Amino acid sequence: MRCRLRGRGGFAAASVFNISAVKRLVVLVLGCVTIFAAAPRQAQARECGLPSKSPVWVDFADGSVPYWPMFARPGIVATAANFIYPAQLRALGAKTVYWEMNFRQRVGTPTNPMEPAAVENWADRVFYRAVGSSACATPWIALNEMWGSNVATPWSPTNAQYRQNVITFVRRLKALGAHPFLLLSTRPFTDGEAGDWWREAALYTNFVREIYFSAPQIHRRGPILGSRTLRSAFRQGITDLTSIGIPSAKIGLFLGFQTKRGQGGREGLKPASAWFNHVKLQVLAVKQVSRELRFATIWSWGWGEWSAGDRDPDKPAAACVYLWTRNHSLCGGPGMAGPGFDPSLTIGQIILPGGVQCNTPWGRLRSGQLSSLTGVTGDREVAYTSLFARLVLKGYVPVKPAQLNAAERAIVASRFGGSGAAYRRALARAGASRAIARGVIADELRQARIENNFRVAPPSPAEISAYHSTYSDTPARLVEATPGPSWLDHRRRGVAITGMAPNAVFRIPAGRSVALHTQKKTVRVRALSPTAPLGAFSLSAASASIRAALVRIAQDQVFDNWLMRRESSALAWTTCRRDWLPSLGTLELTSELPFLELAK
Repeated sequence: MRCRLRGRGGFAAASVFNISAVKRLVVLVLGCVTIFAAAPRQAQARECGLPSKSPVWVDFADGSVPYWPMFARPGIVATAANFIYPAQLRALGAKTVYWEMNFRQRVGTPTNPMEPAAVENWADRVFYRAVGSSACATPWIALNEMWGSNVATPWSPTNAQYRQNVITFVRRLKALGAHPFLLLSTRPFTDGEAGDWWREAALYTNFVREIYFSAPQIHRRGPILGSRTLRSAFRQGITDLTSIGIPSAKIGLFLGFQTKRGQGGREGLKPASAWFNHVKLQVLAVKQVSRELRFATIWSWGWGEWSAGDRDPDKPAAACVYLWTRNHSLCGGPGMAGPGFDPSLTIGQIILPGGVQCNTPWGRLRSGQLSSLTGVTGDREVAYTSLFARLVLKGYVPVKPAQLNAAERAIVASRFGGSGAAYRRALARAGASRAIARGVIADELRQARIENNFRVAPPSPAEISAYHSTYSDTPARLVEATPGPSWLDHRRRGVAITGMAPNAVFRIPAGRSVALHTQKKTVRVRALSPTAPLGAFSLSAASASIRAALVRIAQDQVFDNWLMRRESSALAWTTCRRDWLPSLGTLELTSELPFLELAK
């Protein structure tokens, strides 16, 4: 936030204060603090009456904000950079903290750092001004703002000196009793030695990450996907620092509601109601993340008007919506926003009952389902992806209980000799319940129904020959089957190929025949040869089976692409706990439970 205050009782006026006079004011303030500290009603408040409950909301509201009285009321902490408006804000019930607009003039920049000897003197001067402005002996001081927080190591000599100046400045403020809040306009680089610098700085200052959005981009995504984008960015703003050991209690977020183009904010979004809805979604998003990560402060910016580009007749209403979304008692947001504003505080939000991981247009994905299936797959992500794919597929293809029962009976008959006990033992060994098994079987039924609608080009002779040579080591055997099954290209005699024909085909003793049951029919298969590599059979003998295999592979690929396109669309309408979303993927659970694969 790089701005200059021009008049209006701003920093330019404050800078001419006699520092000794301010020091005399400090003595008076210290005396007042001592008296009020004894009052029982202050027991639940921070120093100087600031709220004790985190996160503390702090709003920029000095004389550059023409409608600053909107922020002058109980329940609001306002930040200002002068000696005039803070007293008026407090007189009307607000609390105030000090805003140091020109931090670069106190420590320099990464390419032109200030002489080290002058840094502590500037810290003293800023401290005394903050005491006088906020009428607090231990003031909160917002430092606007650190430059080059994203610069990677190794640092140039000038940047290294600048970084040391920042440490010196905040350390001095801390020693004097202040609570510095260092604003970061870019994502901090924290690897290696840079991480040591951030951890040292955290001994003396809080950090506030400025995270701004282009409102039109968020608006185009809609309330669900747009809110998810906001929350993800806010989480990253916190975890970038907590991941290197900085406590969340030392971190805050800065929301931007600027209207000047090119700064992130409204960026020309129209109509006004769309802008007000965006403001609401930002506040809801940061509230959600604050419940998850328990960070310290939330700040707002963009209310001031320093130039023609900053002026916007919708600013007061936007500020009111911002305050109303935080707390309905702070402002009448819907009334000021007018027609077109959606007052819903639930749209796009993560509102899930206990035990529910995700809510989708096709139903809920429950945490218990995810835990149970993870016990089978051994991988939570694989289980998550499979359950989400199932939910999406269920929305397109229903499976009747009679169909599911018939398919399960066919598996028990063909794979377990009709023994339900053997079937249950196999499930137990795999860590799967019968409910899990029936879910997998239903997936297969749905996939088969969908694939029947796909028409793929027949494989060419060259593709058949290439398959024969590429998979020449694949186990295969010559069989007769009545009626002709799909894996023999509906012929009564041919070469059964492992992975395409049912596994039971390769367990039939040579010369014997066995009845294989499917959910639709029974196929009697006679083994005419021992199992041998596919390459041992001539191309002419195996070509029909290879053709069927290639068609099936093509259909599976078409199905997978079809399903993942629909999963991608579904994610735009899905909300999941902490925005942990399933990955796009296919139905692969039969690889974990191969005995459940349906014979075709």
